[in-house]
Amino acid sequence: MEYLNPGRGPYTAQDRALIGAEHARQARARFAGHRGYRPTPVHTIRGFAGTYAVHIKDESLRMGLGSFKALGGAYAVRLMAEREPGGPPFVCASAGNHGISVAAGAAEAGVPCVVYLSEHVPEAFERRLRALGAEVRRSGRHYDDSMAAALRTAEEQGWRLVSDSSWEGYTAVPLDVMRGYTVLFDELPGLDELSGLGAPSSAAEPAGSGAAEGPGAPTHVFVQAGVGGLAAAAAGYVRDRWGEQPRIVIVEPEGAPCLLESARAGKPVRITGGHTTLGRLDCLEPSLIAHRLLSHLADLYMTITDEQADAAVRLLTAHGVALSPCGAAGAAGLLELGDASRGALGVDDRSRVLLVGTEGPVEPK
Repeated sequence: MEYLNPGRGPYTAQDRALIGAEHARQARARFAGHRGYRPTPVHTIRGFAGTYAVHIKDESLRMGLGSFKALGGAYAVRLMAEREPGGPPFVCASAGNHGISVAAGAAEAGVPCVVYLSEHVPEAFERRLRALGAEVRRSGRHYDDSMAAALRTAEEQGWRLVSDSSWEGYTAVPLDVMRGYTVLFDELPGLDELSGLGAPSSAAEPAGSGAAEGPGAPTHVFVQAGVGGLAAAAAGYVRDRWGEQPRIVIVEPEGAPCLLESARAGKPVRITGGHTTLGRLDCLEPSLIAHRLLSHLADLYMTITDEQADAAVRLLTAHGVALSPCGAAGAAGLLELGDASRGALGVDDRSRVLLVGTEGPVEPK
């Protein structure tokens, strides 16, 4: 399924106040003093999926936690701990990676942490959470079930909820989580600098041709989404740094297209969940902030099947890039993009595409 966004509009000063390059620089400065922090690598593959090159930001080694989410939950926890040292426990719901980040941040702050997981989250994540000192509780079949349990506990116990999703009345903490994610984009050099690649000779074309603004800018960004926090962080940062020309594509599982359906409805909607093995992307309702940003900053929404994500993993592995199916979902979107959408977005052999390899291979349950 592919949906060209009819609501596409410009990045505004109001958007910049929420998310952008300055927030990324502030968050990065905080991480710079962390002993485990270092920028993650970028892999460049020439000719991938009929493009000039793709650049894959590999988050599988992020701070020893294995995913981009090490930048989000831990960042929000640090800010909360600074505002209220020695406060009540932290609690969150997770499909795995967000909980690991929150647990790591809580351990550093010396504050107890409880993480709710649905029954389908692999045992590997539960073991890693316990190793970080978190208490793990299983609740429900889907992420939304575990989220409801975490919210109920926070309200009943007076604990500090650290969610990577947002809703009316709860936006400040998820926004901090999203601002943490922007660090990974701020680490990127201009794409012309990566692996000695210059821009293709025809890249300097007028607006509307698919050419991007600014030195070393990507022409296209494909980013996977669950509730949409990473996707919205990407969109805000890309628009602030590189302008309006890069085309932004949001990739979701066929079984959980909550952002696509919300864009189509013109408001956040809760979908009826289908089956997907892409567990970290299996979300039935979008983050409110993410939906509001993406509803005018994204160019296209699309879905992929579990099998297509698996195929992307195999192809990337052949190129020396090891990711999980969730981590390869953006690449799967590029590989599966239909001819009509490729034409509408100007994806061709001059395109320089930015992907985020959000996590490394996950140990099976």
